[in-house]
Amino acid sequence: MFRPKVPTMPQPKPTGVTTPPAVVEPTAVTPHAPAPASTAVTPARNRPAVQLTPGTVLALVGGGTAVVLVVGAVLVSMLLAVALTAASVAVCALTVRSVIARR
Repeated sequence: MFRPKVPTMPQPKPTGVTTPPAVVEPTAVTPHAPAPASTAVTPARNRPAVQLTPGTVLALVGGGTAVVLVVGAVLVSMLLAVALTAASVAVCALTVRSVIARR
């Protein structure tokens, strides 16, 4: 179940009679006429400008602050987890060393 299944390539059996490869006939290429230089360009649609009201600015600032605080809290908690793990490993190492030294 946990072993990878490697696909095997079936080897063709030599039969003695082989078929020659199909011959591909080249096709003629006809050049296209160049596009006329005076093509009409459609003007871009007028898009409404984004208007920032004091309420939307306040919402954006509040949302950005919330994101920064959440990301900062996650990073600090990860740093604390690493520090606690390192401290516990150090205590275990000292304990093992002192037990070995007593023997």
